[in-house]
Formats: sequence, C-alpha cells, structure tokens
Amino acid sequence: MGYHETYKRWQDDPEAYWLEQAKAIDWTEAPTKALFEKGEDLYEWFADAKVNGCYNAVDRHVANGRADQVAIIHDSPITGTKTKFTFAELQTRVAAVAGVLRANGIGKGDRVIIYMPMVPEAVEAMLACARIGAVHSVVFGGFAANELAVRINDCTPKAIIAASCGLEPNRIVAYKPLLDSAIEQSQHKPDFCLILQREQSKCDLIEGRDLDWHAAQVGVAPADCVPVEGNHPAYILYTSGTTGAPKGVIRQTAGHLVALNWTMKNIYDVDPGDVFWAASDVGWVVGHSYICYGPLIHGNTTIVFEGKPVGTPDAGTFWRIISEHNVRSFFTAPTAIRAVKREDPKGEEIGKYDISCLRALYLAGERADPDTVVWAQNKLGKPVYDHWWQTETGYTIAGNPAGLEALPVKLGSPTVPMPGYDVQILDEAGHRQSPGTLGAIAIKLPLPPGTLPTLWNAEDRFRKSYLTTFPGYYETGDAGMIDEDGYLYIMARTDDVINVAGHRLSTGAMEEILANHPDVAECAVVGVSDALKGQIPLGLVCLSKGVNRPHDVISAECAKMVREQIGPVAAYKVTLVVDRLPKTRSGKILRATIVKLADNEPFKMPATIDDPDILDEIKQSLQTVGYAAEV
Repeated sequence: MGYHETYKRWQDDPEAYWLEQAKAIDWTEAPTKALFEKGEDLYEWFADAKVNGCYNAVDRHVANGRADQVAIIHDSPITGTKTKFTFAELQTRVAAVAGVLRANGIGKGDRVIIYMPMVPEAVEAMLACARIGAVHSVVFGGFAANELAVRINDCTPKAIIAASCGLEPNRIVAYKPLLDSAIEQSQHKPDFCLILQREQSKCDLIEGRDLDWHAAQVGVAPADCVPVEGNHPAYILYTSGTTGAPKGVIRQTAGHLVALNWTMKNIYDVDPGDVFWAASDVGWVVGHSYICYGPLIHGNTTIVFEGKPVGTPDAGTFWRIISEHNVRSFFTAPTAIRAVKREDPKGEEIGKYDISCLRALYLAGERADPDTVVWAQNKLGKPVYDHWWQTETGYTIAGNPAGLEALPVKLGSPTVPMPGYDVQILDEAGHRQSPGTLGAIAIKLPLPPGTLPTLWNAEDRFRKSYLTTFPGYYETGDAGMIDEDGYLYIMARTDDVINVAGHRLSTGAMEEILANHPDVAECAVVGVSDALKGQIPLGLVCLSKGVNRPHDVISAECAKMVREQIGPVAAYKVTLVVDRLPKTRSGKILRATIVKLADNEPFKMPATIDDPDILDEIKQSLQTVGYAAEV
C-alpha cells in the first residue's frame, strides 16, 4: 500500500487506523479506543491502555530474540573511544540505574531532570525513568545555570541526573558548577543528584545530596518495568517560547510509542536490526525521538555520537561513522551538512569511505535550502529527504514516506503531510487558501498520537500559543504554501514573513536564491526596519572555504540574483559578508536576534546560543551599513 492509499485509509477511519498501528506495541492492557476527547479542543490517545516505554524499547527485544543484537553504539571522536552495548547489556544497565532511583524514593509520576552530555548513560537515564514511570526532563548539557534553574522551578524534579563534564572539540565544559549554581538559584530543591564522573574532569560531590553513578548501584536491586496509563507523561521537554519562560511540551507514553514505531519503517525505511543514526543531541527533540526512543522501540541499533560535523577531526567524520557502523538511514540538520560543504565543497572526504550501506539522508530542524540538498544528492549519490516537524509534534508532520513509497523529491519542499496530519494553509481570517498561495500553516485538530496534548502546568498558555488564532486548528507558527500536487513548502516562521511597502515576502525564498550563489556556503535573510518601506530585507552570507573574491562584488551579485528572481518589489540591496552566523547549539540560525541587533531593540541573550561572541562580530558588520548604531 502506497502513500495515497495509506493517507486515505487514515482519513476515512482515523480510529481504526491508529488502533491497527497500536498492535505493533507490547501492551500490559491493550487500548480499546484510540482517541479520547476531553472537550474544548483537548485530546488524548490510547488513554485506557497500560504500557511501559522502557519495556518496549529494551526488554521485549531481549525476550524476542534480539538479546545479542547491538542496541547502542557510542562513537566519540573527541575521546577517541567506541563502545557497543547489546539489548541484554542495556537491559541490565538500565534496570540498575532505575533501581538506584527507586531506592532513593523516585516513583511513578515523579520528575527527574537529566543534564548530560552525549554518552550512553544519558540514554540509560531516560530509559531508567521510563522503566519506573518517572517523568524525565532532559536539559541540554552545558545550558547556563539560570536556564537550568528555570526548568528546575517549573517541573520540580525530585532528582537530577548529571555528569561532571561535557566535551567540546577544544575544551572541557564543567557541568557540576553549573548544576550547583542552578540548584542554589532555584526555589525548588531536588532530594538528590546522581552524578556520572567522567575522567576528563572529575567534580566534588556534596555529601548528603550527591551520589556517584557507579557507587550508588552497588548492592541495589535492579528495578522491574512499571506499567503506566496510556496518557501518563513519558517526558517534559522545554522549548523556547517567544516570550519569557520556556514551554514544557508533554509527551504521553502510549501515543509516543505507537507514532515513533510507525515512523521507523514508513518514513526512515529501516527494518529491525538495521543501524539508524540521528546526529543530534539528547537535549533536543530529535535526540528524544530518534537517538533514544524511536530506534530502540523498533528494534534498531542507535548511535550516540559525541563530536561535530567538522573538526573532530575533519569534514569526513559523518562518512567515517556511516561506513564503519553500517548506517542505513542518516538524519541530521541542514546546518551540519552546510558546515561539511563549506569545509569540503568538492566532497573529497566522501570518496575516502565506502558508504554503499546508506540508503538515504534525512534533513530536519530548519529549512533545507535547495543548494544544500542538491550538493548532498550529487556528492553522496543517495536520496536526500527534507522533512518538517516540531518539538511539539515529536515526529514528522510532512515528509517523504520512503518506507511506504518514495515520492518524487521537489526541491524546497519537505514533500507531503503524514497520516494523522490534516495540514491547511490559512489567511489571517482563518480561510483556506488556494494552492500556491502563501499563508499560515495550521493543522486541523485533533493532532495525531505522540504529539503534545498540552503544556506542563500551563494549559492557558497552551491554548494561547497554539489554539486561539485559528479555532479548531493547531497553529504551527510557520508560513508556507501547498502546491497543486499536495506538496507543502515551508517558507519561513510566520514572523519571518516581512512586509515591504505593503507586500508580504518570504525571507526563506530570498535565502534560497542567495544559497545558489557559487561562493556562498551559508546565509540568512532578515527583515530590518526602514523608514520608507516599513521593512527591507538584509542578507548575511558566509563564504565557502578558499573564496577570496572582493566582498562588494559578491554583494552586488547577490542583489542582482534576488532582483532577477523575485523582482524589484523585494527591495533587496544589502548583503553583508560575515565569518559566521549566530546559531543555537542545535544549529538554528538566530534570525530574530539579528533583527533586534540591527534595529537596536533590547533583547535577552538566547539561552541556546552556541557562542555569544558572534553577536559582537555581527553588530560590527551591521554598523558598516548603518544598522545597530550605538545609542
């Protein structure tokens, strides 16, 4: 059954469709019903079931003949180590950590914050919580102390699991001082902390509060799996809100298991036993869904990678790992591929490795510009699939269902909506737009299993953030269009649609053009204030390695390309050549921050920024063209 038949099957009878998909999960008590309406546009899935997430990710594979299959490969080019654990070993390790949590008073419904680097123990900590019904909240390792404190206060964890340090290519990030400072700042105090000592930088433990990861396991009975209700929260994951406090996205257990299991074959086209690799971090949603839960639930081997796309040691790291570990499907962010392309524009590193095992490259996290997709297609000789989803949804909204049917790739589009998602393009009044018309992307309620039912302790905020703009719909916050073939195009965040003298224009479309310039490795276009036109676009570009042409010539060529392809209406004139763009640690470009810098507006330093020094560099560049003036 191909994509269109499957999508129609879901449309015709969503209840029957999702109950059918639920059969792939091992239930303590199977669901009798898929969708539960709670009223006022709130929904839950499989709420009457009983199930355990850890059992489905680990124990059932041990029971069903996969005990000796490798479950986790840890590859750390930073430490120069590689480690593998089978499902049987993972079961023993997770049950031991869960035993420590249980022995120290953690039970079903208690929250546990995990603040860890990319080590297997991070995944073990998540699964150990799931094993005993505790709710984990992973905070990206190395997050600033005040950001961690905000999350401690919001989800009030009984315990925090952390490591002594994280490792960057050229530095050690001591986590423990950040953790101590966060606990000191927070009103809520955890009962205890479980600390993994890493030999690269050991830390002092506070007596009476801190336990050593290994010592604490001695003599403690391993914990069994505790069944929980289908609507029991598996985790809380905080995503940045546009204002103030971060939003705690809740993921309920049953829907999460059903949906992720479905995606592994239908989207990523892997069978149980295949090696799947998502080059992300456990601190982000991709790490939750596709380093930890998705592959393991489906019986795949997953890779925990502690390194960078370039510099650990070079731009060939991705291809080495794919070749060495026999990776079938590889998932990363466009930013990572752009970094590789910038370092190795001719793709010479790819030729050093046998990557014939790879079936496809999957991109998500931000818009995959056509130039990057074409480069990857040409250099890898493999399908490259963009797909679009959000922290809130937990998995693909629109993608190319290669396991069902590989649809033709259209550059600039993440392809088509997945079963469960009725995606519509709406105008400001909430009216559906005709094909090819730009508007707000919204999803008709109910959202499918595995997506957020609400926010942690913030139902009003959930409604205000997602449900009030378009009644009966979930507002994605993205703008785009759907073409005649039903392909979706994500053009920009809604607030990245700029208004130039009354014309609504997509900065995404302009970025696409700039990315096609042969010297440009990476770019961002933002809308800055203009006295005459309200807003005008401003481009920032990073050049490929080895380019030494005059910047003003490149800038003039960029302006000419935008003018020729969008027209004078874009009012595109200024392109700044910069060494690097400000990004979050997950690789997203901080466009809103660039705008605030340019317009001299006050802004809060983004908690997720990779390197704050970049903002000073950008400010100086902006000043050369009359923006970011000193007040």
